[in-house]
Amino acid sequence: MFIQVGDSVKMRKPHPCGSDTWTLTRVGADVKMKCAGCGHVVMLDRQDFERRCKKVIPGNNASTGDNANV
Repeated sequence: MFIQVGDSVKMRKPHPCGSDTWTLTRVGADVKMKCAGCGHVVMLDRQDFERRCKKVIPGNNASTGDNANV
């Protein structure tokens, strides 16, 4: 699964605040994400994240695309 900082993700189960959308703030062996509803920050290991993630919504990253450094 290809993910970047700034992407939004929809998880399989909603957060207790009611939102199921999260924004990624750190990506690596662990994934750190912030709830779009209440701002709560959660860190999961990558394997748990990939199992719980339902959909990735690409963010406005300037580094996307082939000609990003041109």
